[in-house]
Amino acid sequence: MSTIDKIKQLKKERDAVILAHYYVNDEVQAIADYVGDSFYLSKVAAKTEAKTILFCGVSFMGESAKILNPTKTVIMPDMLADCPMAHMADIGKIEKMRREYEDLAVVCYINSTAKLKTYSDVCVTSSNALKIVRALPNQHIFFIPDENLGRYVASQVPEKHIILNDGYCHVHKGMTRQEVKKAKEEHPNAKVLVHPECTMDVTGLADYIGSTSGIIDYATASEAEEFIIATEMGVLYELRQKNPGKRFYPVGNHAVCADMKCITLEKIADALEKMNNTIEIEEEMRQRANQPLERMLELGK
Repeated sequence: MSTIDKIKQLKKERDAVILAHYYVNDEVQAIADYVGDSFYLSKVAAKTEAKTILFCGVSFMGESAKILNPTKTVIMPDMLADCPMAHMADIGKIEKMRREYEDLAVVCYINSTAKLKTYSDVCVTSSNALKIVRALPNQHIFFIPDENLGRYVASQVPEKHIILNDGYCHVHKGMTRQEVKKAKEEHPNAKVLVHPECTMDVTGLADYIGSTSGIIDYATASEAEEFIIATEMGVLYELRQKNPGKRFYPVGNHAVCADMKCITLEKIADALEKMNNTIEIEEEMRQRANQPLERMLELGK
């Protein structure tokens, strides 16, 4: 029996749904029931009727699925697949900001640990951050943990006072203006599509700035035939699936999240067979972390 056939059989036996982020390996996206960005997968996780959620992504994604589905079993193919940025906010600084600003809202990028979510007022993703920040009644916003997404939001919502945090995605921060310019020289007719986790000198060269799902939607709707993609290279799979006649060029050759690429078909089959690698969150923490996630789902409608 092939690994894919084994996964299909185990999925039925375990009453499991497989969710995969755009950044995992192509073959993993190909066997998933749902593929998407963090916001889309959060909505799927909140509504699924399956007893088991197998999350092909990094740890904060599995945590979010468990927070939203306390009675379901959430398993990860690789428990060591983590997001360094998810830890890049200091609780002491959050408390300090709350003392300094009476009407402060702590806006927490979903790319964060469950513990950080418990200190937050609302979660956001790169898909809905602008909409949610605009909808908040608060004038002062402490945006954690990603500085670059926070800076992009600040540029688009100048009526708010947005306080930035010193955190970043190493993949997006690693893309440089020089690399984008080189790609533009090599492909002068290509549109430049950039994720807002990139630095401002890169987003300043963009024809479009948006989440992974936004980048896919833009490229699919566009009449252009060539695109330079400034985000993790895993998104190229879905772009090419939806747009077989178009050409996509990554920025440089190092836009790879090693943690996302830890997920393999063999690890998926093993996790479903053994039903180990389960996400467990203490109930008090889960309830506190659930509040900003639920508020995100409500405001993001």
